[in-house]
Amino acid sequence: VQLQASGGGLVQAGGSLRLSCAASGGAWRTYAMAWFRQAPGQEREFVAAITRSGSTTNYADSVRGRATVSRGDASRDDARNSVYLQMNSLKAEDTAVYYCSATNDNYVGSNSRSYEYWGQGTLVTVSS
Repeated sequence: VQLQASGGGLVQAGGSLRLSCAASGGAWRTYAMAWFRQAPGQEREFVAAITRSGSTTNYADSVRGRATVSRGDASRDDARNSVYLQMNSLKAEDTAVYYCSATNDNYVGSNSRSYEYWGQGTLVTVSS
């Protein structure tokens, strides 16, 4: 499975961004998905995760209420293999490289070691 994250960029504090993760090389809906982020000089941290069906989600306390993770429409060829992270009310501390990841297990926890597949990351910079 190859994961490609996109949608990062420069945004002012209080603004919004929608990150996308497109997957190829696997049967997409067999994987649970997650977003992690890593700020300069800091360890990678969990942001959000979603189950295979999209029925269950999990969020880090730092983004709960400001972030929404979702899966693409399974009925659309151009969307069924995608996962999104909508981030609102962005803060300077949200500045980081955001990574999407996937696991064969239907897992939505925060342990990065439980995710077997990783994308290359997309940079989000929030200016204050």
